[in-house]
Amino acid sequence: MRRTITQTIGDAKVSIITDGAVTFTPDLFPGTAPETITDLLTQAGAAEIETNFNAVLIRHSGRVILADAGPRDLFGPSCGFLSEGLTELGVAPDQVDTLVATHLHPDHVAGMITPEGDAVFANATLFVTDADRAFWSEDTNFQGALSGVADWAKLAQSVLAAYGDRLQTLSEGKEAAPGLWGMGLPGHTPGHFGWRLDSGGQSLVHVGDIVHAPALQVPNPDIGINFDIDMDQARETRKRLLDQLASEGALFTGGHFLHPAFNKVTRAATGYSLEPGRI
Repeated sequence: MRRTITQTIGDAKVSIITDGAVTFTPDLFPGTAPETITDLLTQAGAAEIETNFNAVLIRHSGRVILADAGPRDLFGPSCGFLSEGLTELGVAPDQVDTLVATHLHPDHVAGMITPEGDAVFANATLFVTDADRAFWSEDTNFQGALSGVADWAKLAQSVLAAYGDRLQTLSEGKEAAPGLWGMGLPGHTPGHFGWRLDSGGQSLVHVGDIVHAPALQVPNPDIGINFDIDMDQARETRKRLLDQLASEGALFTGGHFLHPAFNKVTRAATGYSLEPGRI
């Protein structure tokens, strides 16, 4: 089974690595009636609420950039295939020179460290937002939090420690690498970010985690998920960005879109519809 798919964006070679997949349960979408979920799954021809965990490898201007790194071994045997994907692409961990974390949730950064807390990518600089770094570094933010969230914070802190002298700030309009621009997408976490890659007159947008369950949240972007720290703000970000992407006809990807995960979006009667995106 292939773990990767690659497209050329201008002078850049961009590969989506499918680190793994799981299914969500309906209770993760508070305020959404079970019959609404059933109807949307039927429309999508899906039996379950499917999601993927994606990393993105970019080879551009002599740089090797990895955006997000999957959940490693944290989510069971259906995940943790980042290393396999990199091998498939002929890239060794020590060749990665730049890491970008859209945010510090475990399904995006666990693959950046070993179970012992050592950096997997020994030659890489890690870009994170100041807001996410500050939020996950403060233990008092997680007193009385949902079960397991304090462990997420410990993992985030371990990632920050592992790359401590190789951390840089990702911010709106700042380049993490040539042509790779930070893009603020507030709501999911305090410093949740996406990015835009521009090369040779072509572009790819990474929307982070504005969508977790494509079969539900694309046709009905009002549906929130309880992983969002500010669900209302995340909802507004999702609606704004999907509308912008539809208007621009932009090629995009994200942390949880299903294979092949290069998408375009069009307006539908009550929301939006995904279609495979190719330049």
